[in-house]
Amino acid sequence: MSDLRGEMMKALAPFLIGGGITLVVVGLLAWAGALSWLGNLPGDIRITTANARIYVPFTSMLLISLLLNVLVWLLLWIFRH
Repeated sequence: MSDLRGEMMKALAPFLIGGGITLVVVGLLAWAGALSWLGNLPGDIRITTANARIYVPFTSMLLISLLLNVLVWLLLWIFRH
């Protein structure tokens, strides 16, 4: 049983390392201000009244979803070949 866990952890390790590196890179880009355009795209809805502020980032959510899907697809393709 413990041998199976060890094999699973070895298979999972590259994904965890890749995810960690990706988080660090995105964090550094956000900290440097390179992602300031995100959230201000055409299609992101902002409604401001005297009593409320509503923000719905449709275009930003679609773009992030598309990028994450492509990244996951590439990682799966790389590790399966």
